[in-house]
Amino acid sequence: MKKILYLFVGLGLLLVSCKSDDNGINNPNDPNNPTSENLDAQAFMWNAMNLWYFWQADVDVLADDRFANNQEFTDFLEQHENPGDFFFDILLFNEDRFSFLNEDYSELVNNLSGVSKSNGLEFGLVRFSEGDGLFGYVQYVVPNSNASETDIKRGDIFTRVDGTALTLDNYVALLFGDNDTYTLGLADINGTNITDNDTEIELTKIANQVEDPILVAETLDINGTKIAYLMYNRFLSNFNEELNAAFADFVAEGATELVLDMRYNPGGSVNTSRLLASMVYGTHTDELYIRQRWNSKIQSQLSAAQLEDYFANNTGSSPVNSLNLSKVYVLATNSSASASELVMNGLAPYVDVVHIGETTRGKNEFSITLVDDLDNSYIYNSDRENQINPDNSWGIQPLVGRNENADGFYDYTSGLTPDIFLEEDLANLGVLGDPNEPLLARAIEEITGITSKKSFAVQMPAKAFTGSRIETPLRDNMYLDKPLQLNK
Repeated sequence: MKKILYLFVGLGLLLVSCKSDDNGINNPNDPNNPTSENLDAQAFMWNAMNLWYFWQADVDVLADDRFANNQEFTDFLEQHENPGDFFFDILLFNEDRFSFLNEDYSELVNNLSGVSKSNGLEFGLVRFSEGDGLFGYVQYVVPNSNASETDIKRGDIFTRVDGTALTLDNYVALLFGDNDTYTLGLADINGTNITDNDTEIELTKIANQVEDPILVAETLDINGTKIAYLMYNRFLSNFNEELNAAFADFVAEGATELVLDMRYNPGGSVNTSRLLASMVYGTHTDELYIRQRWNSKIQSQLSAAQLEDYFANNTGSSPVNSLNLSKVYVLATNSSASASELVMNGLAPYVDVVHIGETTRGKNEFSITLVDDLDNSYIYNSDRENQINPDNSWGIQPLVGRNENADGFYDYTSGLTPDIFLEEDLANLGVLGDPNEPLLARAIEEITGITSKKSFAVQMPAKAFTGSRIETPLRDNMYLDKPLQLNK
């Protein structure tokens, strides 16, 4: 099965739309039943993108008046027989880096709710300075996973899979293909060189593996200063209560400072980002967290209440536990994206965000999941499975808007730059949550004002060009997960 990566809007989201032909929502020339049965997918994609796509006005083929009649539209669709190529090559704006799709919308929905097949090993991939070879380094191991039952650990280096050296041409097939079981060949760091050794680790991907995004949550006592440390690896709404409980512990333990570690966090739920920001700053429900910007069609159909998200005092199940901070220390790298960046940007008007690490990925757009359900304006709704066109299983995850903070700032497509630049060192990754781990140690130094004798010199920078969290269906998405209702 061909698998193409995608984003998500949230399970069970209900969008109630008006369907009148004169409200600017539906193209009057919209041929929802093309003459060729095999064009269902392309027709759905065009119609959905014409309505929702953030850059709809900038893509000529998506213009409302692009086709004079149904036959002209059908002729256009017949020129593009492959739905995946049609989506990527014809419909996307040239500046769009993150929209994607999947030929099975149900797989899309499952993966984006945090359920996937995984062996629990999270790693980055780095290119050698010469040639097309590359190597991987272990960032962390998911607890209660297959990898956690082996001897592999954070900081381990691997160069081979099933005896084959990793290259740019084969790494996808070897590490992210259909092979559920593979064997990694480990290597050592000698100075600035990577040298193979004889150690091998066999790993097996397990179906329905769910990762708790809270890897470490503890309060450190550093010379009398109580510092909360949270290693948070994805914004998953089904773990909101666990996140809130972690902050309850921080409050109970008397934490007055927070180090929020999102160095590997590629994003996720917008609402969970709002809750996390509230746990950091406070339950100020009268203060704006973020505001959404859609294309002109959708923007005009949404009320101010629907476009604006304020800080929260409740998770939906329990009161938000907040540290009520005026300053927070965030560990973020190029692997930090979307909802991670959203928290940093959304807090910036209210909190002094001290960013330690590297420039972030620069993903400021959000997406929604669209399926072939015309009567629900193509929005996926788990209660309408029987209303989705049974002849078209494609789901698309296009970028449909941008989030701006209370100051109106949203332009960080080049990433958020750090206040204190510090790369991870492959020769000294340290233990996550240990006060001697370099990035955490640098944050502690900034908090306490006590300069340690520890050197922050980096011997071998962790220059990952991709990794396990980017090459999987979840990738670096930011999805909107709240009900929407278009005005008539």
